[in-house]
Amino acid sequence: MLRFGEVIFNVLLMGILKGKTAIKIFKSYPQLKKKFYWGNHFWARGYCVDTIGLDEDKIKKYVEYQENQERLEEQQELDFGPL
Repeated sequence: MLRFGEVIFNVLLMGILKGKTAIKIFKSYPQLKKKFYWGNHFWARGYCVDTIGLDEDKIKKYVEYQENQERLEEQQELDFGPL
């Protein structure tokens, strides 16, 4: 089980990594910002941190879950506008 400090560290680290890499990618490939399905976002909201070893099935289930969540959010935005 992760301690609170480890969780906060992982959240901050992932935020920095995703933010910095998105900025660099958009600077290198500005045309990506023009895609209506990306806007100013490059990475999905979630992330997976493994400290003890996940098996392949768990990773696949996590990715499928994240994809489904993203589809639901996109559909809600189409139906109701940005949240």
